[in-house]
Amino acid sequence: MTPSSTAWPMRRWVTLLALAEAIVLGAALLGGAIALTNLSDARTRLLDQTGPQLLQANALATALVNQETGIRGYLLTQRQDFLEPYRTGLAQQNQAAAELRRLGATPTTPPGRDLDAVLAAADTWRGAALTPTAPTPAQAEQSKTLFDTVRARLADQTAHLEAARAGGRADLTSASNLLTWMLIAIAVVIAVAFVLLFVGLRRAVVGPIQQLAAAVRDAAARDLRRPVTGTGPREVRQLATDVDTMRRRILEEVAELEQAHAQLETRTHALERSNSDLEQFAYVASHDLQEPLRKVTSFCQLLEKRYSDKLDERGEQYIGFAVDGAKRMQVLINDLLAFSRVGRRGGQPVETDTSALVTAATANLDSIITDTGAHITVADDLPPVRGEVSLLTAVFQNLIGNALKFRSEQPPHVTVAAERDGEEWVFSVTDNGIGIDPQYAERIFVIFQRLHGRGDYPGTGIGLAMCRKIVEHHGGRIWLDTDVSEGTCFRFTLPALPASEQPDAADEEQDAA
Repeated sequence: MTPSSTAWPMRRWVTLLALAEAIVLGAALLGGAIALTNLSDARTRLLDQTGPQLLQANALATALVNQETGIRGYLLTQRQDFLEPYRTGLAQQNQAAAELRRLGATPTTPPGRDLDAVLAAADTWRGAALTPTAPTPAQAEQSKTLFDTVRARLADQTAHLEAARAGGRADLTSASNLLTWMLIAIAVVIAVAFVLLFVGLRRAVVGPIQQLAAAVRDAAARDLRRPVTGTGPREVRQLATDVDTMRRRILEEVAELEQAHAQLETRTHALERSNSDLEQFAYVASHDLQEPLRKVTSFCQLLEKRYSDKLDERGEQYIGFAVDGAKRMQVLINDLLAFSRVGRRGGQPVETDTSALVTAATANLDSIITDTGAHITVADDLPPVRGEVSLLTAVFQNLIGNALKFRSEQPPHVTVAAERDGEEWVFSVTDNGIGIDPQYAERIFVIFQRLHGRGDYPGTGIGLAMCRKIVEHHGGRIWLDTDVSEGTCFRFTLPALPASEQPDAADEEQDAA
């Protein structure tokens, strides 16, 4: 049997040393925990009980002195207004006594017995000082004698609490010293264990690991295809084998990534060509589709004009249907083109004031606002944001336009506001219209989804879908607030400007000037 086969493996030595260290360290930590518990208990007694009790005892003494001052003035002058300090002191006494009870001054404890003695002496003094009959000099002298007894009880209470505080400080100092020594012992144990581990494992572990690390660095820096080998204990050799296996796997994954990158570049170029062709197709298709529609509309109107005397009511109705269908097809094509171009064509994002966006949107809706008698309320604190002006204006215009379109019998009242929520602004557009059933809260944002027939309300069903696409293009989200009881409330978010980009008050005042 060879020595290498009878020797302990590195794992067994490490386990033995770790076990011995864990036992010693566990004992030290247990002692430290006990010392820390004693320190915490002593601190709690001193800071949360004895100290506050002493403060309340002083407050009680002050309250009794105020009472004695008021009663002495009353006995000397027989004026009721001199009893005001007495009443105030009595309230302070009750409050201080209640606090002392809460802090542990119960009748079964020394602080509680001291408190009972003080309160009993105070009751005796008050009973003798405040009598139904007119006060006399003898009564004033008796009151002074009885209050001296109260002072003595207060002095006893204060002395006992001072002694308790001194004892608490001594306990706290003792616990602190014990904790200090335990921490020193723990530090010594850790240092000794570290030295033993360092000396015992340096030859068996550190040297082979350093050789292995050098081989790994050489392979990573020079040639990843160079094999990694190890020497020394069985565990280090196994680690070298695992590292070499990982090296080979990395080589395989790098080759796969290079192949995938080449495919991705090919598909990216193909996608760019496809997008370019799609944009060109959309442009050409829009013109090619709209030209026949314009001809259909023009010739139908020409037929109606020239042959109106030869057409009956049904014929004129058919021509009206054809013209209306062609016009709706033109609107639908324009809306689809606008929807498809969101995020692909447009201006550069710039910092803009949302108040100006709302003003532009309401100006575009000026005729319908006038016709419906609508009232638009815009909050004064709308914030600046970063985005494409035309797209964000379209969001406000669509939401306000829907509020005017789906109005109730009352004149429309639309409110635009915003509030800060963390790193984003939450905008709201609220109206008093016919409202939306909460079950359709998601359906209304799907393209071509309509909740009403075309005969009831005009439109193509693309507006809210476009709003969602624009808001998400700017890094926000939009939803229907289903908690509103009457009318409709749409909310959407936009990222807030960084603090460095927000104008300060001085700049705003200068701009205003």
